[in-house]
Amino acid sequence: LQEYIVVSDTDYFTPEIVPASRIANQNLHSLRDIDYIIVTQDYLMSEAERLAEYHRKNSGLTVRVVDLQKIYNEFSSGSPDLTGIRDFVRHFYNNATSDDTKIKYVCLFGDASFDFKDRIRGNNNIVPAFQSYQSFDLANSYVTDDYYGMMDDNEGTLAASDKQDVATGRFVVTTLEEAKAAVDKTLHYYATTSFGDWRNNIAVVADDPDVASEFVLQATVERIADTITSRRPIFNLSKIYSDAFVQETSAGGERYPDVNEAINNAIETGTLVMDYFGHGGEDGWAGERILEVPQIQDWNNPNTLPLMVVVTCEFSRFDNPLRPTAGEFVFLNPNGGTTSMVTTTRQIFISVGQRFNEILVKKLFGFGGEDYTIAQAMMQMKNDPAATSEQRLFVFYLGDPAMKLAQAKPNIKLTKMNGVDVTQAIDTLKALSKVTLEGVVTDASNTVLTDFNGELSTTIFDKSVDRTTLDNDNFGNRLVFDAVESKIFRGRASVTNGAFSFEFIVPKDIRIAFGKAKISMYADDKKIDKAGVNQEIVIGGIDENAPEDTVGPTIQLFMDDESFVDGGNTSESPHFIAILEDASGINTSITAVDHDIIAVLDGNQANPFILNDFYQTELDDFTKGKVRFPFRNLKPGPHTINFKCWDTYNNPSESTLNFVVVDDRDLVLSNVLNYPNPFINYTEFWFNHNKPNEPLEVQVQIFTVSGKLIKTINQLVQSENLSRSISWNGLDDFGNKIGKGVYIYKLNVKSTISNTKAVKFEKLVILQ
Repeated sequence: LQEYIVVSDTDYFTPEIVPASRIANQNLHSLRDIDYIIVTQDYLMSEAERLAEYHRKNSGLTVRVVDLQKIYNEFSSGSPDLTGIRDFVRHFYNNATSDDTKIKYVCLFGDASFDFKDRIRGNNNIVPAFQSYQSFDLANSYVTDDYYGMMDDNEGTLAASDKQDVATGRFVVTTLEEAKAAVDKTLHYYATTSFGDWRNNIAVVADDPDVASEFVLQATVERIADTITSRRPIFNLSKIYSDAFVQETSAGGERYPDVNEAINNAIETGTLVMDYFGHGGEDGWAGERILEVPQIQDWNNPNTLPLMVVVTCEFSRFDNPLRPTAGEFVFLNPNGGTTSMVTTTRQIFISVGQRFNEILVKKLFGFGGEDYTIAQAMMQMKNDPAATSEQRLFVFYLGDPAMKLAQAKPNIKLTKMNGVDVTQAIDTLKALSKVTLEGVVTDASNTVLTDFNGELSTTIFDKSVDRTTLDNDNFGNRLVFDAVESKIFRGRASVTNGAFSFEFIVPKDIRIAFGKAKISMYADDKKIDKAGVNQEIVIGGIDENAPEDTVGPTIQLFMDDESFVDGGNTSESPHFIAILEDASGINTSITAVDHDIIAVLDGNQANPFILNDFYQTELDDFTKGKVRFPFRNLKPGPHTINFKCWDTYNNPSESTLNFVVVDDRDLVLSNVLNYPNPFINYTEFWFNHNKPNEPLEVQVQIFTVSGKLIKTINQLVQSENLSRSISWNGLDDFGNKIGKGVYIYKLNVKSTISNTKAVKFEKLVILQ
């Protein structure tokens, strides 16, 4: 039987050869011995290259940035197939000339989506991630990049026996702007400008038990904290256990506002790691909402970017382009947040999260002597025999897989107290006693680094105290935990040729019983940083021969910078500044009630801001220091701060500051002047504004009183509050000296971020 089909040329499509689709020659198979591959798309290549170039120059790594389409061309016949990406990675793993030159890191530089076929509007499948076959069960579905790191034969099914050989990390960026901000933060984390004693801090956060069986949440975090304290005493642990705070009831349910504030303060003051274990979701942490997206968006911590370990449910479920998650907001915050996260993308069981968290901490801090990057520590956690649950695939690393935790290296050692060698019998740290401590910065072999010239930051803690959770939900189970939290001194000293010395007065408000103090030290010389700890000096008792002091501290209050004038304008999130001075030093101990450094906003005595942790002395002078505290989201209009502090003898002082918050949507100028005025051949143009640290385009135009324009000055300025960087020598636009007399100047300021503008007119006088 013969059949014929009759068609017209309108019944079928005619293939068209598009000239622009010709593929240039390429040969990725020729590459060998690459340590680190960054996979991205063409439009993100420039930012991926910036990251790669850093590691080429500073990490000793051979790094290659590869266009995703070129991988598809050569390893999956041009089709978008993530197995082609894995085969590309395996090429380097299997064809390395030695084990040492095998590939170590893969960075997926771009967001991913569950929609491989690009069917939904606003899809962002930049570099695909492996999606589970089970899609409709949050406890069994997953998204993972582990697939790209499983290199051995017969691996890749993501079975419990499959092990990762290559560490992976992902930048969940979609636009070039997001990529630039993420790389900027990453490079800033590596830079010496982010040095600081925040690298000695770790914050652990625990959810409260909503049912009796969830007591394990805070018990696990306490066990992790104790492990870190015993194995790495150099770290200062801040324990933020929700159930240790007073629970409040609001229209939206139970809340812990003091926990929200404690988390914010830990981020702003700086913590090397923040580890959370508890309930959560795409919008934040805990049913009591102890962390929410608006909080995250307000974080401004570019110099103190923590590693965030988040063991909860769906916090970073990044593969749904229809709903950005809180974890993504943390990573993408251009002003801070974090640049590295060990986080979760699906619902995880408490028992599994407990096991994973404990193993991760051991790998991350190298309790076995390892020196892993963060991504490698997570990989080793997943490869651990105790972590074979399929839910290990729910744990994800966001960030640079070659990033190591910014731990300062040992060692800083105390050598003398009040002139007596610390190895000898020395006095105790008595209340009201004046103490001089001396020490040295050494290398790992305890040799003094005589070429180390920099600055030491020291925090001295009173003895640990026992705290108890409050059992807010009445399950009859309370956790007793110890806390090292009362800081009796936080100061700065110069380090010269590896040696340092500083003095302070022990506050009256220590707990008089005798016990061991903790002296935490951090130093840097703008090239390297070091850390050390001493837990052998006894604190307690009182100096009966201490000189008398009945005078409280002197106080100067400002907003944003020290040029602020009482009653001036600020933004909605200004920085409060208090400059303090007292011959006996300022009390920062929290042992006594009502002797804290406090700020009361608008008379709200029931909710004072406790500022002890935000005070630090001046360099080499314990009698002077500064508080710098960020207020957040203040309402437009007039405000008043009542400030109170105490010296170490418990003499109080108070002061008041008035300020006006202007709507951040507007650019507002105040205190516009030129100084000196009158002048002969030099003056500066000063003004205050409400756009702290925003780049501002400023134009100053000088006119005669008849309106003739004689001089125009254009300059880009960026400052906290006061700008005084624009100057004028009294010459016109042609370089000619202008005559004496009165002139009018117009100040025109435009924000490059919000495009808001403001104009002011003032007078100046030239003398000849």
